[in-house]
Amino acid sequence: MTENQLSEKILDLSFKVHRGLGPGLFESVYEEILSYELEKEGVNYERQQPIPVIWDENKMNIGFRADLIIEGKVIIEIKSIEQIAMVHYKQVLTYLKLTDLKLGLLINFNEALLKNGIRRVVNGL
Repeated sequence: MTENQLSEKILDLSFKVHRGLGPGLFESVYEEILSYELEKEGVNYERQQPIPVIWDENKMNIGFRADLIIEGKVIIEIKSIEQIAMVHYKQVLTYLKLTDLKLGLLINFNEALLKNGIRRVVNGL
């Protein structure tokens, strides 16, 4: 599947989770349920994947973690906050650059309408 096809599937499942749970829960709850739904659909993913920084040919594990990496192509950053800020967008963009991936989805489940909490972040796509 391409990044865009994966994005469509991820968003469909995210809407399903949001319809079932609504806003206001911890990010970890949404991550767990979304992971469960991805698994049911046969979509490969990694949770809480460390993202190292390479500096001067040294790999440094300094605490960056992607919530979900889907099929080795799409990074998902899950939030459950009042409002997405520019720093959250930049966080996903940084993850994309460090992993050399092209597409990230920033999803804030703490919105009454989930579509208002989704930001698509691209890195050369």
